[in-house]
Amino acid sequence: LFDKNKKRLHIPAAAKEVFDVTGAGDTVIAVLTLVLACGGSIAYAARVSNNAAGCVVGKIGTATVSLEELSARMTGTQSGGMA
Repeated sequence: LFDKNKKRLHIPAAAKEVFDVTGAGDTVIAVLTLVLACGGSIAYAARVSNNAAGCVVGKIGTATVSLEELSARMTGTQSGGMA
């Protein structure tokens, strides 16, 4: 991701354990769009959507991410293991 001054912003992968990548891209697009629609910056939207995808790949099959899960992941209060 590049900012308006062409400075590169690296956003590392957020997944701790990967069990199934089904729906991860859909999660990224949905959350990225939601954050941007709510007025968030592209950098913040990328961070949030990356963390949301990190939540769903830790589950088996097509999965959703709750606000509580996403908040816990982003604040570092998430418990380990599969949900």
